[in-house]
Amino acid sequence: MKSVLFALRVSDLERSLAFYGAVGYVNLGKVPFEDGSSLVWLRLPDEQSVSLELVHRPADGPVEVRGFEHFAIEVDSLAETIARLTDNGLAPGEPIVHGPDGPKTAWLTDPDGYRFELVEWPPGGPPSPEN
Repeated sequence: MKSVLFALRVSDLERSLAFYGAVGYVNLGKVPFEDGSSLVWLRLPDEQSVSLELVHRPADGPVEVRGFEHFAIEVDSLAETIARLTDNGLAPGEPIVHGPDGPKTAWLTDPDGYRFELVEWPPGGPPSPEN
């Protein structure tokens, strides 16, 4: 088994597409429905297939982010990623270093309030059963 994607319901599709485009996501296409709702599939440049689905259902009213903690994106260099995101008009949080052998992380929040964590793993990569 493997995870395929996760879906986020968004209130303003164009605003969310601009945000996730600034993060670095590539738009793979839109599936429109007759009722005015749509799905948009995105992936990061290094991914082989869709990893994020934006769900836009205007008739369902405002988006309420409840019960969702966050998702994480692995980056090669946290400092370079923060600089690029800032240059693209986004506001990532300050980097946090989790001990001498731990990861470096920073937080970013999308226009609807979904939080995600940017993670730079230390040499050797993320924890695994072999580590």
